[in-house]
Amino acid sequence: MTRECDLTRECDTARARGPLITVLGASGFVGSAVTRALARRPVRLRAVARRPSAPPPGPAETTVVSADLTDRAALAEAVAGSDAVVHLLLADGGWRAAETEPDAERVNVGVMRDLVDVLGPTADGGPPLVVYGGAASQVGAPPREPLDGSEPDRPETVYDRQKLTAEHLLKKATADGLVRGISLRLPTVFGECAGPGPGDRGVVSAMARRALAGETLTMWHDGTVRRDLVHVDDIAAAFTAALDHPDALVGGHWLLGAGRGDALGDVFRLVARTTSDHTGRLPVAVVSVDPPAHAPVTDFRSVTIDSSPFRAATGWRPRTSLPEGVRRTVAALAVQRRESR
Repeated sequence: MTRECDLTRECDTARARGPLITVLGASGFVGSAVTRALARRPVRLRAVARRPSAPPPGPAETTVVSADLTDRAALAEAVAGSDAVVHLLLADGGWRAAETEPDAERVNVGVMRDLVDVLGPTADGGPPLVVYGGAASQVGAPPREPLDGSEPDRPETVYDRQKLTAEHLLKKATADGLVRGISLRLPTVFGECAGPGPGDRGVVSAMARRALAGETLTMWHDGTVRRDLVHVDDIAAAFTAALDHPDALVGGHWLLGAGRGDALGDVFRLVARTTSDHTGRLPVAVVSVDPPAHAPVTDFRSVTIDSSPFRAATGWRPRTSLPEGVRRTVAALAVQRRESR
């Protein structure tokens, strides 16, 4: 474990400078956006990830920590003294890795199991706050539209079962008084990456990369399948809102979403037009193709999310429109493409 400071010397003077918020997975796609948002606040911020990274600008007193959080001792040191922990760790390879990589379970479940065990009380003696990045897909095949979080969970993929297990561990630890846990179930998140990590692996960025390369955009259906798309900056704002309004949220899981249910055919055509506007080339074609054998059933089910319970508790709402988010995503990926040549 490498450190830019000695994590074992948290003192009363440091505590007086503001709460200590630790972000696990701070170099990831969502983690880097959350870290950037928290850096704009007068807090002590500890950004923990396996990859080293530079602290984002802002008034926060930021410590960057490089650690393998699957090591229990390293995890315990990384979260020592934390008033709040934002858990955004994800196994390499994303959700698909859970199907084939035995180590994915250690990241997706084992770290949560250790986390709720190693966390100690805060400076005032109360249990620390843990805000976890879950997944709306934990419900399994959506039984209805829109989802609001009251549906029974019947996860259909290994990844979703692992995410649900981690959430259950957090809820049990909350009931036992060890932590104050909140699970935010994320929708389909997209946008430009703020950190050094792998960036957005999702469908919007995948199609934008193809369009920038002049390739046809392919759909595994007729384009009417819907996804609830939320820009990563709005997701980051949801995590800061949860940190600001924990009492109304602790012990539950909360769905985040824009509530639109965007048809993927329309989204792909928007990506094609936006890329055309950026490059000056004609828009690439958008076509339907036969799905591969490995495509999960959830890829063919529409998802719209009613996040009004979370909005009512926190005042949060998405502010980035789909066209603006796509424009920013295409522009950022175009820069990356030029720089990689």
